[in-house]
Amino acid sequence: MRTDLPDENSSAHFKSERAVVAARRLRQAMTKAECALWVELRRLPLKGTHFRRQAPFGPFIADFLCHKARLIVEVDGGAHEAISVASRDVERQQWIENRGYRMLRFTNAEVLADTLGVARIVFAETDARLR
Repeated sequence: MRTDLPDENSSAHFKSERAVVAARRLRQAMTKAECALWVELRRLPLKGTHFRRQAPFGPFIADFLCHKARLIVEVDGGAHEAISVASRDVERQQWIENRGYRMLRFTNAEVLADTLGVARIVFAETDARLR
C-alpha cells in the first residue's frame, strides 16, 4: 500500500500544488477520447451539475469530476494495462472511494467507439447519485 497518500481524514477537496500545476498542463493536452467525452459531459441535462475536466482531487487529477454527484470519470489509455500502473489505479480508486466518491472507468477505445453510449452511462449514474 502506498504511504505517500494523505490519511483517511483528509478532505476530498484538498488539492496538492503539484496536482494543480499538472492539471493545467493536462487540460491543454487532452486525448481524443477525453475531448469527445468532454463535449458530451458539457451537455449534461441535469440541473445543477457541473463536471470539471482534469480536476485536482487530493494528490490526484481526475479526468472528469462532478462534486455535487460525488462522481469521477476516468478515460484510460493503453498505459493503464501495465501491471504497475493498474496497481496504482486500484490504490487511487480506493483512496477516492473512501471519501464517498464513485469512480467510473472507461477505455479510450470504448469512448471513441460509442461516445454517446458512455455519456448515457455517466448521465444515468450522475442522476442516480443526485437522488
